[in-house]
Amino acid sequence: MPATQRSSKRGSAGERSSIRAILFDKDGTLVDFDRTWAPAVAAVLGRLAGGDEALYHALAAASGLVDGARFLPASPLIGEPTTVFAAPWAKLLGRFADETFFAEVDRSLREATTRHLAAIDHPGQVLGALAQHGFRLGLITNDAEATARAHMHKLGLDHLLEFVAGYDSGFGAKPEPRPVLAFAAAMGIAAGEILLVGDTALDVETARAAGAHAVLVLSGPKSAGDARLIEPDAVIASIAALPAWLGVA
Repeated sequence: MPATQRSSKRGSAGERSSIRAILFDKDGTLVDFDRTWAPAVAAVLGRLAGGDEALYHALAAASGLVDGARFLPASPLIGEPTTVFAAPWAKLLGRFADETFFAEVDRSLREATTRHLAAIDHPGQVLGALAQHGFRLGLITNDAEATARAHMHKLGLDHLLEFVAGYDSGFGAKPEPRPVLAFAAAMGIAAGEILLVGDTALDVETARAAGAHAVLVLSGPKSAGDARLIEPDAVIASIAALPAWLGVA
């Protein structure tokens, strides 16, 4: 597949010129998912299993984690919030799948993923260039907001982002359109002036539900498969190709 692929009338030069703000997904878009999350999840599951090897393997199987190194495309961790992917963990551990357990999981994953954090294609350079061209920037993720902020701080992106929302920020989780609409309201612009950049069909669905533009990047663990199933404005290799697609490279 070429680095950039037109796949919708909404990706025309005229439509692109209307874009004033860009919302980024986090994992698979700015953050290398397997390199960050695989060792982190393996460590967290190991602690939760408490040395019980069979329990660890059951937790890993429920997570779609393979050999502690990569995730299967169907892994719930790729797109679902903690309240979804950690519910089977609670069942296997004999714990209640409640706010206390989910908060514990979020804290553990925040520490572990921040320790193993790996970026995709120098996001500081890309986002910095986009900000210099006047684009308002934000981030929405189905991860916890505190984890997203910790990751953005470590990557040196927090000063570039005017909006950060996670599944627990009060706007719901993707594919609900409310995070995009909240960003639009915060920026004082229309949803149709926003571009959402993400690595899964979930991101494109979220953008479409809000009336925003959508670009799919092929840098996530399942995005190549998703690209055949959806119709974003464009498909690009990674965020590094975004300035050129926007005509500001």
